[in-house]
Order: sequence, then C-alpha cells, then structure tokens
Amino acid sequence: MKIPHEAKIGITGIIALVLLFFTIKFLQGVSLFSSHDTYYINFRNAKALAKSSPVYADGYDVGIVSNIKYDYEHPGRGVIVEITVEHGMRIPVGTTAVLDEAMLGGCTLNLMMGNNPVERYSVGDTIPSSDNNGLMSKAATLIPKLELTLSKVDSLLTTLNTLASDPNLQQILANAQAVTANLDQSSRDLNRLLEKDVPQLAQTFTKAGENVVALTDKLNQLDLQGTMARVDNALGQVDTLTHRLNSTDNNVGLLLNDTLLYSNLNKTVNGASALVEDLKAHPKRYVHFSLFGKKDKPEEKKE
Repeated sequence: MKIPHEAKIGITGIIALVLLFFTIKFLQGVSLFSSHDTYYINFRNAKALAKSSPVYADGYDVGIVSNIKYDYEHPGRGVIVEITVEHGMRIPVGTTAVLDEAMLGGCTLNLMMGNNPVERYSVGDTIPSSDNNGLMSKAATLIPKLELTLSKVDSLLTTLNTLASDPNLQQILANAQAVTANLDQSSRDLNRLLEKDVPQLAQTFTKAGENVVALTDKLNQLDLQGTMARVDNALGQVDTLTHRLNSTDNNVGLLLNDTLLYSNLNKTVNGASALVEDLKAHPKRYVHFSLFGKKDKPEEKKE
C-alpha cells in the first residue's frame, strides 16, 4: 500500500511536535520518564522567582518550580507557586519555604525541612512560607551606614586636599627631613659612643671597682677596734679636761671662772700699764745715773 505524500508530511509534523514538546519539558528540567508530586506555596512577594527555577531541600536540588500565578481570587495575598518534587519525597509538617535572593538578580526556592517524624504533607497540600531577609535585604539595611561612611570619607579627602594644598606643607616636610637627618647623625654618634667610649668607661669603672675592693681589703686589715678604743680614750680625756676647766678647784679653772680673780688681774695689768707710761714720761724718778759714781739725792717730787 502506497502512503500518500500528504500523509508522510503530516506524520513527520506530528513527530516533530512531539519531539519539540519533550525537548521543551526536558529544558524546563522535567523528567519525562519518572512521576512527580505537586505541592503549592503561597508567597506575598515572588521576588523575581521564575518558572523552571530549582527547588532545594536544605540546599539539595529536589525539584523545580512548575508554575507561578497571581492569586486573583484573593488580591493582596500574593502569588501561588506550584512546585514538583520527586515522587515519594516525604515533606514533614513544620517545613517552610523561603526565597533566597541572589546577588546578581533572581532567587531560588529553598524548603527548610521540619523534624516531625510522624506527620507529613499530602500531595497537593500548600506548604507555608516564611519571609527571608536574604542578602539583598541585608545590603539594603547597610546602605544608610554606607552613605554615612562615604560622607566621612569625602570629608577626609577634602581635609587631605586642603592639607596637600597648604604652602607650609613643603616647609614641614623639609623640617621633617632635617629632623630625620639629625636623628640619623645622633644614631651614628650613639653607635660610635657605644663602640669606643663605653668600653673605655667600662674599663675605668672596673679599675675603680678593683681599687674599692683593694681599699676595702686594707680597711679590713686595720685594727679598727683598737683605733676606735684610742679615739674613745682621747675623747674621754678631752671631756675630763673640759670638766676641770669648768670647775674652780684648779688654777686654770679659777682663772676662767672666778670673776674676782679676773678683776684683780685686770687691775694689776692696768696698774702695770700706768707704771710703764709714767716710767716713760719721768724716767729720772725711778733711775739715776752718775758718771763719777756720785749719786745725787733724788729730787723732791713736785706735786
């Protein structure tokens, strides 16, 4: 039986459509030879979630987003996301779905699996969702702080520009260079001192220490106890002499302490002084000389 040409074209077109359908499903991540279970999730904000986006369970790829539609029956409640996961996958009660935003746009759906060992969601149930601030939301909270930091950086740059344009800056740098040169010279002088003078000083100190040790040895060899005994004896004699000088039972003590004796001695000295003065003024009254051995009678003293 000969197949008409038109039938061949029709069969070829049907086969091409079937292949195109399976190719699209394959590109969407749908496994063509395994069954899947469908669940629903309600999000207030889809956050640019797209169909065929992967679904992760604690970070592991377990399915895809099969459909996204707005909840027209309940405006304001957000969107309804349909996901398909591997058949027989157990989703415990207490599991929540979160959307994690990517840095460069888009987001992924992650199922935070609960730990209920008994109850689980049935196929076709709606899994609750929870808000996740995500990286971009955290970045949005950092923007005010970043703006404040940028303003401070701008103020700092302005200050640096003002400082760089100050004509005194060159003078300050020159002074700093001079100070650095002086410090370098001081460092060299200090090194020279440490290399030459300090060893000599150390030798001098060592020699002085040796002399002190020798002097100490000599002092140890001296009879310090006998010397101190003699000094103590001499001090005792000085104390006795001082005591006798202060007493009136001896001539020296009387001379120093008896005021009457002092007055008599003073009168005697004054009388002797007057006699010497009179002797100088009238020597003939007291001494007579004769060339022939004849002694004249002394003249009567005129009053």
